[in-house]
Formats: sequence, C-alpha cells, structure tokens
Amino acid sequence: MSTSLNPARRGTGPSTPLSSPTPATRSPSLEDDCHQPMKVILLGSSGVGKSNLIARYHSDSFSTEFMSTIGVEFVTKKIEVDGQAVWLQIWDTAGQERYAAMMKTYYRRAKGAVLVYDVTDATSFEALELWRAALGTNAAPDCVAVVAGNKCDMEPAVSAQQAQAYAQGADMAFKLTSAKTAENVRELFEELARRMVAARAAAAATAAPSTSAAAAVRLKALPTAAQRARSYANCC
Repeated sequence: MSTSLNPARRGTGPSTPLSSPTPATRSPSLEDDCHQPMKVILLGSSGVGKSNLIARYHSDSFSTEFMSTIGVEFVTKKIEVDGQAVWLQIWDTAGQERYAAMMKTYYRRAKGAVLVYDVTDATSFEALELWRAALGTNAAPDCVAVVAGNKCDMEPAVSAQQAQAYAQGADMAFKLTSAKTAENVRELFEELARRMVAARAAAAATAAPSTSAAAAVRLKALPTAAQRARSYANCC
C-alpha cells in the first residue's frame, strides 16, 4: 500500500493540501450547506492501503509506491446521500504504533471510521479489534464504523465469511475493496455516509423535544386573561 497520497494532485480540487492538517480556506460546506463537514478517519495497520483507498475515492488515483503516512493528512469530498448534500472530511492516519499517542486527539470529533485490513495479511485483520477498541475509547459514542477488506484483487489469507462475521458481531457494515481496481471503494464510503447521516438524524430527534411537548411548555408559560386581570388589580 502507498500510504502517501498522490502528490501530483495536491492543491487541486476542493481538498486541503495534504501536507498540512490546517485548512488553507474555509470549507465550502459552511456556506453551501447547513451542516459542518463530517469527519471520517481511516484506521488500520501500516501497509493495508488506507491512503490508496482515499486517493481512489477522492481523485480516482492509485500509487504502487509505498510511503508511510507521517501523522495525519486529510481531503474533503462532497457527495449526495438520499438527496442531501454531505461534505466528508476524510483523514488518513498513520498505522505505526509509534504514532498511537499522537493520534488520540484525532479520534474525538470523528463521526465515522473505516477499519481497514489487508485480505492477504491475517495479522492486519487480527489488529482490527485493537483499532476498534481505540475508537471506542477515544471517539464520541455516536461515531459509526465500517470494515474494509482491502486488496481483494489478490489471493486472500482471511476469508470474506470470517470478516463478515466479525463486522456483523460489532454491528458494522463490511465491504471487500480494492484501491487498485476501484472495486467497492465508492460503495464503502457511501455506505458509511448513509450510516453517519442516519446517526446524526437519530441524535437530533433524541435531543429535540416533541412538537406537542414544546407547545405545552409555551402554553403553560403564558398567563391566562384572568391571571392578567388579577395582576393589574393588585398592582395599584
């Protein structure tokens, strides 16, 4: 896997330059849409193909060179989910253990996560549980996750059935993907986006009082005509 996004496309399109985690300009979503960009993080061992998945989805590119991601990089992409415009802010994180402590701060505002393993590497699949545990510890409770078995164009060491069972057991969607051939890459991110939008809607519905309850509160707060009359009579 190349864990450095294609430098030839940096500074093009709507994305922030990938060499810096600080946006050069305000995201268009703040002007075009009523919602903030939804942060997505990719988690998984080094070499599983996280950067190439992002590059394929964002700019339909793929690199055969291997360069480990240093720290964090991100891109933005606007998509449509059930007729609703959604901006995804997709963060590529380093998979090496030496970056684990630094990465904790990047979990906290994530609304979605892609747990990536290499289908040819059973060790990377076994590591998913560690990444999921880190996500549960550091991310918000409403962060939703999906599992990607990347490099599905190659001979697998982990069966799709085994990975599917793991994902279902943790209430996560599962996709076999290939950043090289683009198989299921778009479908992976769109499935995650749908789940993120649904989670946001559910959270909003839980937080907002019902219409009838809100109306009852307003009516209770308004004095009746008799109460107002007594108040006027007692004032002088």
